[in-house]
Parts: sequence; structure tokens; C-alpha cells
Amino acid sequence: MHVVVPSEVLPDEARVAASPDTVRTWVGQGYHVVIEAGAGTRAGVADDAYAQAGAAVISDILPELGKADLVLKVRRPAGPGEGIRDEIAALREGCTLVAIMDPWSHGAALDALARRRIVSYGLELVPRITRAQAMDVLSSQANLAGYKAVLDAAAVFGRAFPMMMTAAGTIAPARVFVMGAGVAGLQAIATARRLGAVVSATDVRPVAKEQVESLGATFVMVESDETAQAETSGGYAREMSDDYRRRQAELVAQTLRKTDIVITTALIPGKRAPVLVTDEMLDLLRPGSVVVDLAADAGGNCTATVPGEIVSRAGVSIVGYRNVPSRLPIDASALFARNVRHFLDLLIDKETGRPQNDSSDEILVASRLTAGGRIVQDRFAPSLPVA
Repeated sequence: MHVVVPSEVLPDEARVAASPDTVRTWVGQGYHVVIEAGAGTRAGVADDAYAQAGAAVISDILPELGKADLVLKVRRPAGPGEGIRDEIAALREGCTLVAIMDPWSHGAALDALARRRIVSYGLELVPRITRAQAMDVLSSQANLAGYKAVLDAAAVFGRAFPMMMTAAGTIAPARVFVMGAGVAGLQAIATARRLGAVVSATDVRPVAKEQVESLGATFVMVESDETAQAETSGGYAREMSDDYRRRQAELVAQTLRKTDIVITTALIPGKRAPVLVTDEMLDLLRPGSVVVDLAADAGGNCTATVPGEIVSRAGVSIVGYRNVPSRLPIDASALFARNVRHFLDLLIDKETGRPQNDSSDEILVASRLTAGGRIVQDRFAPSLPVA
């Protein structure tokens, strides 16, 4: 099987979909693996490392895409009209593609893939079930994002995190408030605690309370009948009612008055990120405070967030870095590549060595986006038969 790993071409993407270890595994399974020259440079992987693992390292990757049986990427291939190379047009008709596809925002790309009869899988659609944990790219990347958010806050914050007792006096510990206690939020809590901060956190899911408190943080939440239904079957937070958001905002406002650093992590798949920090809430923060918005790519949890920038409002810094996992490209790539390897262990038939694109396995069905010349999940776009 001919496996191709191109460089990532979308903006702000420094990760790569394969590591020397995963390449070595695939070569050992009899695959012919081709890596684009420079694909791993920003992730700390030299071309020689891939070559020593058994891959062919090639500068002109587009012809290789035209011969590929399987293409592996971190993020979706670029298409026409994006001002960068048209990877979709270069793909061999009928090949298999595995990547983070962002299907909610790129229906045109799905259309193009369907018309070329590409069988594509969106790794962000892998269900959150026990046997899929090793394939869960969202969790592996969110873990790093939560850690990096605290470091980014510390870099902007003009004070130390831990309490320090000196002959010149005592420095009070920083107070960190994490909004959203999913994977990223829990890692942010743990990291801030390790740095010596006093941490509190909030989430609409009651189940998060025990997790937050187990990390030594205080849980802040309005409890109501609505919160009992606040989590979807997939483990994500549901969108809450206007009345609940109003009451929660009042409670959060009390916390913000004594907070130095706010880290927001709330995302709802396929929708704009919910607003958690309004302009009025920002006014409650003291000058010198920092807000790190991990939802900047999805519109931001803070009304003042500018994606890709650090802005200041009345002395409060709002950090809106895009694609935060890619700011730790070495570890992010290593984890992503392992997730991909586990996904391929399920996808590739052991006897034929080919993708099982007609498999009824629930993980493959949930993540399969295009097959047989159409978009197979109606929630993203109407099915498009190919003439």
C-alpha cells in the first residue's frame, strides 16, 4: 500500500501526521511510505529521521498524491480558491484520506472530495468510547492546549504564580479561574496548581465537580435541573438556556472580581464558541489580569478576543492564539501520529493490507465523511451523487 504524508499547508499549522516511530511501524507492515521533504521540520523531525525509519523523502509531493492509496494529514487538504496548492485536485480518485477535516465549516471541500470518490475520515468525529481512546486526537491535542494556555498566561502576566515569603514581604499567589473543565480545562487546572496558583473552575456538567476538586481546585457552578442534562452522549457540553447562562454569569462575576488569570476552553462542535466573558465581565478584572481564550479559532469565549492576537482592554490582556496545540509542535505531532497509528490499526484489514472502507465498525462509520462518490453524513451536507 502506497502511503503519502504531505507537509501541512494551512496557516499556523506546524504539526505533522507521522513520526519516525509510526513510519517504522508501517514500513514493517509492508507499506511504501512517502514523506514530503520538510514535512516534519517545524515539529523537530528531520528528513533524515524519516529516511532512516524507511520512508522515501520526496520534494515534489503532488505526483505522489496522484499515486497514493492512503493520505495522512493533520488538517484537511486544501482545495481550489484557497490561494495555496490544490491538494484535493492532486489526490488519486478512489484513495483514502485520514485527517482532522473540520466538516462543519468546509462543505465545499467535502463536495470536492466526494466528486473525486475519495473515502475520507474525520479524526475529530471518532466517538468518545473506551476502545477509541487511543485514537482520540481531540483529547490528546486539548491536553497540550490546556497546559500551553497556562504557560501563555504566565508569559503575559506581570507577576509570579506561587506564594513567596521573603524578607521583604510576602507575595500572594495568583488566582486562576478556568472556564470549562473538559480535557483542556482539567490540564490547565493541574498546570496552574503545579505552578502554585490558587485555582477555581466552572463547567455546566455536574460530573466535572469531582474531577475539578480532585485536582485541588474549587468548583463554581449554579446547580439546577438543567445541569442534570448538560452533557451529551458523546461527552460534550450541551448549549444551556438563556436563564441558566444569566444565573451562571452572576456567579462567575463574583469570582472574576478576585481573579488574576482567566482561561476559557468552552467549545460546541459545529457551532460558534459560546460567549463566557462579556465586556461587562472584563470590567470586573483588575488591571494586569490576563484572559487566555482557547476557543479563539471558533470565534472566542471572550467578546474582546481577536483571533491570532494579544489585545489589551482597560489594562487586561486578552490572549487569542490560534491552533494552540501547534504551538507545541514536537509533542503535539508525536501524540497525533500515535492516534493515527491506532486508527489505522482499525482501518486497515490485516489480511489484505487495504483500508476497510465498507466496514460497519461504529468508529469507522462515525468518522467516515465521504465514500462511494457522496457525502455519507447528511448533517454536514446533502448527499452528492457523482455523475
